[in-house]
Amino acid sequence: MESGDFLWNTGTFVWKNESIIKAYEKYLPEMAEVFEEGAVYFCTDKEAEFLVKAYSFIRNVSIDHGILEKSNEVFVVLGAFGWSDLGSWQNLYDISEKDNNNNSVKGKAMLYETSDCFINMPPNKLVVVQGLKDYLISDSGDVLLICKLDANSKYKEYVTDAKKIGENFI
Repeated sequence: MESGDFLWNTGTFVWKNESIIKAYEKYLPEMAEVFEEGAVYFCTDKEAEFLVKAYSFIRNVSIDHGILEKSNEVFVVLGAFGWSDLGSWQNLYDISEKDNNNNSVKGKAMLYETSDCFINMPPNKLVVVQGLKDYLISDSGDVLLICKLDANSKYKEYVTDAKKIGENFI
């Protein structure tokens, strides 16, 4: 790392449709087959239903492991893109505009003695918060999530547990 003689994969990819489809057919043929069978549903009102079903049939593999590490047709473009991985609430908070108490608020909120929080509410709901620091408060309609903002490794666990408890809520 100290040498600086390395590149970072930002997860940003560019390809032609025909190229990536051929790569799936070559390196992940079972996945390509599932999605090929569903082509009739794409761009229709049944697309979302098909995708939910299709994803239940395919193996969970990243594009890095499934295709990029196997292909000889992958190239790197050097650049400074100002990229940030928005894969967590903490990352979203980091790049969000903040108020005088370092809170980032999406939606309507009344905050008292609250700082360094990320609040994400639907436009039709008001949240009143008192005395929190470094918390995430996010209302997705069916689930209200309140946890420490830096609990990145726990978010998936919370969502999985919520799905188990409230199948008909999520």
